[in-house]
Amino acid sequence: MKHFIYLLGVVLTLATVAHAATPIKVETENGTVIAGSNSYRTLYIHQRDTGGVPTCYDECAKQWPPHLAEYWDEPDKPGGTFTIVDRKDGKKQWAKNGMPLYFAAFDEKKGDTNGDGVDDVWKVARP
Repeated sequence: MKHFIYLLGVVLTLATVAHAATPIKVETENGTVIAGSNSYRTLYIHQRDTGGVPTCYDECAKQWPPHLAEYWDEPDKPGGTFTIVDRKDGKKQWAKNGMPLYFAAFDEKKGDTNGDGVDDVWKVARP
């Protein structure tokens, strides 16, 4: 039962953070990071993503949900260093300086940066 409740929490969290609007700056113990404006949860880049092409799908995306862009008007309007890139699954994903943005499913609240440095390829997104 404990695992079911945890899994349900992860699913509900993913549903909340995966469709947040334009990224914003948030202060954390790890310095200033980029976060989802609806959830204030930290966003990450995967250092193997190149040329604005996301590489995290399937099992990877369960732990690192993409920061999806659903609307093309305010507040989900790209500008400055923020762009929107195409995913191979047909969805649109936020990017900063051409690097697709992801959440970490194991970050629980605003300011968590538990994904920084994971597998030496995940880094917090910085302003």
